[in-house]
Amino acid sequence: MVLKLGSEGEDVKKLQTKLGVDPIGKFGPKTDAAVKAWQSANDLTPDGVVGPATWAKLMGESVTSSPQLITEPAPSASVGGLKLEKLRGHIPDAVIAQIPDTASKFNINTPLRLAHFLAQCGHESGGFKVTSENLNYSAKGLNGIFKKYFPTEAAATPYARQPQKIANKVYANRMDNGSESSGDGFKFRGRGYIQLTGRANYTSFGKAINEDIANNPDIVSGKYALLSAAWFWSKNGLNTLADGGASDQVVTSITKRVNGGTIGLPDRIKHFKEYYHLLA
Repeated sequence: MVLKLGSEGEDVKKLQTKLGVDPIGKFGPKTDAAVKAWQSANDLTPDGVVGPATWAKLMGESVTSSPQLITEPAPSASVGGLKLEKLRGHIPDAVIAQIPDTASKFNINTPLRLAHFLAQCGHESGGFKVTSENLNYSAKGLNGIFKKYFPTEAAATPYARQPQKIANKVYANRMDNGSESSGDGFKFRGRGYIQLTGRANYTSFGKAINEDIANNPDIVSGKYALLSAAWFWSKNGLNTLADGGASDQVVTSITKRVNGGTIGLPDRIKHFKEYYHLLA
């Protein structure tokens, strides 16, 4: 995720709430100035761009690298006509090594489809780095971001800076999750490069690959970070959208289906063009 001047959406509201700026969901000059001031005060480059490092430090999250679970070298030859060796240096080798199996299972098997898929994964995971939702919010942040569940700061205070309790509340009784006391919210929080969330999605993904994912959800943030994203991609008909071409309009349509809006669209477009140039 990258937020900067011109960005819009729920993540901008989260950012503004954290910075004490009116959470209107549009990244304008006031937000830009607040970001730069915060970056300067926290030993970060004051460029006004909220990338993974700024976001993680501001939100009290940790940015972790994807586990290197696949140790063999990334393939150096084409796989099914995909020139994967050209991706080296642009995405992690561990991700490249998972592409052949992923492409085969979910038909992400053309340069156009793969470039669109990787662009979305790369943006959503902060450059293939973040694979698990953190949810480490203050009471003020909870009231601003999840007002439906925390209508006042007083109501949010017992949950502040407690990701497990937060997840259990905001994800309770939906997506086949149980009640808040069941612990399903945290157990089935977002994981993977396009974050899989909710018992229903974990169960369906497990059935698709013939593995009991619901009883081993942490595997989604490691071994299956890419494959789970590909399942989501396939489930939502994104190969069909990707086949529409290499225009910014196609990237926009895909982004809306992945994100629910157009947060980070310029970064997604940039990555798509980079990957498509390498793969085409």
